[in-house]
Amino acid sequence: MSALTPAPAEWWRPERVSEDHLAKGVPPPRAPEAAGGPSTPAFRALLTFTFINILAPQQWVPPLRPLRIALIAAVTGIAVHLVHRYRLGRPLSVWGREMALLAALVAWAVVTVPFSYWPGGSVSLLTEMYFKAVAIFWLLANCVDSLGRLRTLVWSLTGMSVVLVLTAVKNFLSGESIGQGRISGYEAALTANPNDLALMLNILLPIAAGLLAGSRGHVRAILLSIIALQAAGVIVTFSRGGFLGLVTTLAIYALRLAWRGKALRVGAALVASLALLPFLPNGYVERLATITDIDSDPTGSAQVRWGDNQAAVDFVQANPLTGAGVGMDALALNEMRGNSWVHVHNVYLQFAVDLGAPGLVLFVMLLLACLKHMRRIRRSAPAGSAGAGMAPLAEGIEIALVAYAVGGFFGPTAYHFYFYYVAGLAVAAGEIHRRIAAAEGDGAPGTLDAPAVPILHGRMA
Repeated sequence: MSALTPAPAEWWRPERVSEDHLAKGVPPPRAPEAAGGPSTPAFRALLTFTFINILAPQQWVPPLRPLRIALIAAVTGIAVHLVHRYRLGRPLSVWGREMALLAALVAWAVVTVPFSYWPGGSVSLLTEMYFKAVAIFWLLANCVDSLGRLRTLVWSLTGMSVVLVLTAVKNFLSGESIGQGRISGYEAALTANPNDLALMLNILLPIAAGLLAGSRGHVRAILLSIIALQAAGVIVTFSRGGFLGLVTTLAIYALRLAWRGKALRVGAALVASLALLPFLPNGYVERLATITDIDSDPTGSAQVRWGDNQAAVDFVQANPLTGAGVGMDALALNEMRGNSWVHVHNVYLQFAVDLGAPGLVLFVMLLLACLKHMRRIRRSAPAGSAGAGMAPLAEGIEIALVAYAVGGFFGPTAYHFYFYYVAGLAVAAGEIHRRIAAAEGDGAPGTLDAPAVPILHGRMA
């Protein structure tokens, strides 16, 4: 084969530029779009959807409201990716354990529709909410195909979180509330409720922390400031589930830093935290006390939610297989404890009530599979390797999943984007790590981001 023609290879396998090219200074031939990875327009559409979904610009620019810009961005990204892969003759999607488990969960949700308390309502929830969350999971898993793109997305999420935090602090300082001493959230579907805002910030905090390992100087200081603001944002929401998620995240990081020989940093952080206790908002400690002393909650919400959880358990015991149907937990609870038309504030019970034990088991298996995958990356990326930058990002995604798992005990978010976005990041990170590991196994230098010498299937990466 001519030195001017790159040898055929798998799309993920770096190839070396020939010595003739290097000696003569002749650039290698640029092959057509043959790498098989996601196209840049699809990734940009994903970034656009993320921006719209989190910050909801249509709330501030009214002419955008009837245009359904989030749907347009998502459909564009999916369509561009599918067309791109089809034209290359490549598989349309990555595959793996997580994808299989999600497919099984979605299939079970569809199978149970005929047995739903209200089949039409279940179909509406599937088409208007759940399928959209699943589609974004799929788009993330397929479009975030390099360490560079993963970092770009994580930086974007971190920047967006600043807007959420500043809004939360502003609402707290100005007294803008929804009643019962709770601040108004950010005016977007995923963060309008203070509990949802706390959940979002708890997910974004460890993702931002994943950027710290490779940051220095003022960039590191900025990231630390953002993380501190995210923690403050969780606190001013007065969310009990948010507090438990935040404490869990900080405890995991503290234990891991101590294990890595950085106990002094952990001690300094603990001292700083204790010094800040007098500055906690008035009434915050009293609200946290209702976590263990349910009857002391003057708002009655803790008592209601505990009663709903008990009613949900009773329903699942009586209907262990198919449940009440997707999104029908409120109807099922009405049957058990009287009409209030409130969803059970627990993701696990929500799945169990709606989809029975099979639905709950499939969701937990999916969550555990994502956690296991991120833990494997965190432990296997050797220092100094091309994939070393994957370890802190994988750790951030792993702890974000833990934060969701904890927050899931306190909110009805089974079919929303929160989990599926982080799970999609987990699948993408797993694919990136696999490709880098495969490339390194062949002795190829550099990364799959921007290698100095290797090319990717005949094209400079």
